[in-house]
Amino acid sequence: MINLTYFISKQQTKVIKSLIKGEEGKFFADKLIQLQHIIETMPKSYEQDGKGDEAVAYLHYFKGGYDFYITERDIEKEQHQAFGLVSGHEIEMGYISIVELLANNVEIDLHFEPTTLKEIRKNLK
Repeated sequence: MINLTYFISKQQTKVIKSLIKGEEGKFFADKLIQLQHIIETMPKSYEQDGKGDEAVAYLHYFKGGYDFYITERDIEKEQHQAFGLVSGHEIEMGYISIVELLANNVEIDLHFEPTTLKEIRKNLK
């Protein structure tokens, strides 16, 4: 089982834990279960190699003017890096340090649904 603390910042985890205790607690608990399933079943490094814009992004992180769309995760249980599309000053594909994202309190999008890069790129223009 994948530990979600490798994918959600400490700050965001703290907020989600408090929300789970609130009125909409079931919604957030269910979202964490859904997120756990997505992460456990998403492709690992190189499994979408060659798919181009037909590759699917499974996770979305955001902060400021930057968005990070993760298409593949590390093979290791401890999440160090992933591969995907970064949108900020430029739009480019490459390796993304999950450790750096979490250290900088970049948020994971709990409402994101897996989407092809083709669809994501259309919405970025």
